[in-house]
Amino acid sequence: MNIKMTPLLPESDAREAALFFVVAALCFLAVLATLVARGTYTAAEAWTAQVEGEMTVLVSDTDRRGAESAATLIEALPGVERAHVLTDEELDELLSPSFGPGGIPDGIPLPLLIAVDAEGDTTALAAEIDTTLAEAGINGRADTHSAYAAEVRKALGTLRIAAIGTVLLLTMTAISVIAFATHAALLARKDIVDVLHLAGAEDRFIARLFERRFWLLGLKAGAAGSVAALAVTAIIVFSAQSSNAPSELLPKLSLDQWDLMILAVSPIAGALAARIAARVTVGRSLRSSL
Repeated sequence: MNIKMTPLLPESDAREAALFFVVAALCFLAVLATLVARGTYTAAEAWTAQVEGEMTVLVSDTDRRGAESAATLIEALPGVERAHVLTDEELDELLSPSFGPGGIPDGIPLPLLIAVDAEGDTTALAAEIDTTLAEAGINGRADTHSAYAAEVRKALGTLRIAAIGTVLLLTMTAISVIAFATHAALLARKDIVDVLHLAGAEDRFIARLFERRFWLLGLKAGAAGSVAALAVTAIIVFSAQSSNAPSELLPKLSLDQWDLMILAVSPIAGALAARIAARVTVGRSLRSSL
């Protein structure tokens, strides 16, 4: 005859369904915030790296042939990889965010811009370009885009702090919820705890019962949150891939190895947080009841 041992704590509790949902939702938000912050940071880093290697030279008081001559002079300078005068079509595409899909209205004079791809210190190169054009009698001014890149890098620092703060806030909220639920579960099973004490059970043994219970709950809830975050991220990735003109500044969610690592580690982190919260809560509650 097989005898099935009854666990000291019930295997399931209907009251924990709401706790599971709350912890899963918090894990989902924390993982999604981490992925979006990382994707935005990656996109901005790629954009600033590209911008810092580019320059724009505005030439005036000349025609297109003079601008072509200026581009030839610039391209001959050390550190310049390529220099070409932007066509009307390229200017129209460049200014379309300001003028809308209808393009630049007729009658508006277009500037003569030279796009320069450079390497090394663009600030020193800009001064050299200005000097070279002045010596050739061409009125031109080089813009290194450094001010735009500096603003983006400043925004990246703010984004990093906001992302870390958001994840920490969600983590502390989850720990607080689990601690409150652990204390409520301990009070609901006070008769069992009293019997265990009478039988000689130590507080560490009783704490391990609740630790295991909430460890499993945190692991399952964290896995559910990660799966939900994976589904949302996959939808965003596929939508971005199907878009004809994706924005360079939108989060680059690619589900690479680092994103998958974040998704894999999140359930374990949630389970550890739940276990630590249960251990601390039960230990304090049992000590205060002595």
